[in-house]
Amino acid sequence: MRIAARPSSARAFALLCGGLLAGAFGYGAVNVLYAFREVPLDVRFTFHTALMSVNGVVMQSLMGLTILSTLVLAARATGRSRLLAGTASVLAAAAFLLTRLGNVPINQQIKVWTVSGPPADYADLLGRWEAFHFARTACALVAFLLVVLTTVTEDH
Repeated sequence: MRIAARPSSARAFALLCGGLLAGAFGYGAVNVLYAFREVPLDVRFTFHTALMSVNGVVMQSLMGLTILSTLVLAARATGRSRLLAGTASVLAAAAFLLTRLGNVPINQQIKVWTVSGPPADYADLLGRWEAFHFARTACALVAFLLVVLTTVTEDH
């Protein structure tokens, strides 16, 4: 392997999308999540609902672009770089599935809680939401790191 002289446009776009996705999920995990824990529940549920309505479009688009850009990178790459980019695409898809099947249904429940109040098991549901969030954050971060590896190293 040797250091790549200049990343291709496919690598650059995959880096951009993957980095933005990992960064956004990471910011949520490190800052937003802990801020949620410090405010009263009604404030948390109201803000959570507002944030998720905006995030729905932005994050799903970013996940889609990350999946697409890593697939294009895998198709254009060879050898180890193809494997790394393909694995990054699978991880980005896993982040999408975790979001759609894990976080989104809980987000829909939280939206109801802003009007009717939380159920008795709300803490368990919030814990599940956090677990899904940490899992999708890990997928996005590892996907980004794999794209970085395709950029800093190149197959002979």
